Amino acid sequence: MIELLSIFSATATGLGSISDIWAAIVHDFSNIGSPAALAAFGQVVLIDLVFAADNAIVVGALAGGLPAAQRRKVILIGIAAALILRIIFALIVVQLLQIVGLVLAGGLLLLWVGWNFYREIFHEGESTGSEEISGDEHSGVKSTKTFWGAVWGVTAADVSMSLDNVLGVAGAAREHPGILVIGLLLSVALMGLAANVIAKYIERYKWIAYLGLAVIVYVAGKMIYTGLLGDEQTIGVLTLLG
Repeated sequence: MIELLSIFSATATGLGSISDIWAAIVHDFSNIGSPAALAAFGQVVLIDLVFAADNAIVVGALAGGLPAAQRRKVILIGIAAALILRIIFALIVVQLLQIVGLVLAGGLLLLWVGWNFYREIFHEGESTGSEEISGDEHSGVKSTKTFWGAVWGVTAADVSMSLDNVLGVAGAAREHPGILVIGLLLSVALMGLAANVIAKYIERYKWIAYLGLAVIVYVAGKMIYTGLLGDEQTIGVLTLLG
């Protein structure tokens, strides 16, 4: 555990204020031509492209089906939440690594989001039942496609996926906190652009919703697996029990 924390201590050290963050960015990108910094930047960009695509599909799918004005608001809230969460998680990444079971909890939360999204997709358009008719009170599933329902789903998904994103990028950035911050901002910008397009076309192309559900289940499963067994960055719950 001590060795694991020491690997990431440089990533979080010195990011306590805006001036510290800016100094780290200037330092890392003034030396971007060095092999170590260039390799770290390349890894961060590749990781962020994957996370941004996953996050965009999920946010776009959860916001899809709402009126255009509400859809834009949900996506903006999702982008803002993702940005704030990624920055907070990046600043306290060392402390996060000390919380055994946090990744597992994030995976379970995301799985819950997936379950609600599944109910919404596969019961879309069904009757919610008629209380005045005996036996028909619960014949359908109540739709979860409301503005606040979508906001809650997007925010919950952002918590889990931002945690996964930060841990993944922190492992690649290591001694380059400036690159870490820029990489996280890049992932949020890419997510916002793609989520708008996905949400716009999700009703026309139903397979996008199925893809969004598949991404949620995959990321949740990966986080649960990592939270239980651990990896290079995370202490697994089962490893402590063993």
